[in-house]
Amino acid sequence: MKKSEINPMPAFFDRYINLIDDDVDLFDGFDSFTPGKIYSEVEKLIELGTNVYQPGKWTVKDILQHVIDNERIMAYRALRFSRNDKTLLPGYDEEILAANTNADNLTVQQLLEEFNLVRASTIALFKGMSDSMLLRSGVAFKSDISALALGFVILGHPVHHMNVIKERYFPLLES
Repeated sequence: MKKSEINPMPAFFDRYINLIDDDVDLFDGFDSFTPGKIYSEVEKLIELGTNVYQPGKWTVKDILQHVIDNERIMAYRALRFSRNDKTLLPGYDEEILAANTNADNLTVQQLLEEFNLVRASTIALFKGMSDSMLLRSGVAFKSDISALALGFVILGHPVHHMNVIKERYFPLLES
């Protein structure tokens, strides 16, 4: 199913979904927006180390761990909604999750490997959903959102964070 079939477009989550073109099919998106393609500048990510563009901001490893955690959470939500579970699902506090990881003790390569494994699991989950299951929705973080829309959040969220890395972190390497 295509991004253009998301109706309604969920508030808050649209910022990630809209990073993907309207005519993109979800499974083509999984092929096009792989962790390895989005985060292809591995050497730069490694070179950044613990540098941040402003005190209190996450390191690149923190960002990668956040993207992985978020994908797990979005996939869980999609699982629940696709199976017609209408239980209201709360948001999550990304700062608490980020403050309680082991990302500092992992390499960028280890985090990307984990991301690839999580993505493979996500794809398997979505491949098991029919079109009618993808269109089922529920409420997560006070937003009505379908399993299909959650699939596109999964695609767009890492793109958003790579854009932040390119705009705010890569310039640190030029100093």
